[in-house]
Amino acid sequence: MCGRFFDGFDRGAVKFLSLWGQEKLRKMVNVHLQRAILEIVENQIRENEPPETKETFERLLKKGYSEEDAKKLIGTAVVTEIFHVLKRRSPYDEKRYIEALKKL
Repeated sequence: MCGRFFDGFDRGAVKFLSLWGQEKLRKMVNVHLQRAILEIVENQIRENEPPETKETFERLLKKGYSEEDAKKLIGTAVVTEIFHVLKRRSPYDEKRYIEALKKL
């Protein structure tokens, strides 16, 4: 239901790896990144911190998303916030993260 997990996000890294012809490495890195992002999501849901993550998860389940797809969708909000922190060198902004969750 949610399509490819990292579409539109990590194009720079994907392009770099593709240029060097390391398709296997790219796939391996994406798998590890996806697992790490999903672990963040699962921790936030379990610890109810921030509570909006669990609320979003439950809302997505009610809309008919599978648990896996709901977590992946929430993961897009996590990835977006990580992008802001790393690429734009801005501090973590919980308000921005929560707004991203509300848009899902």
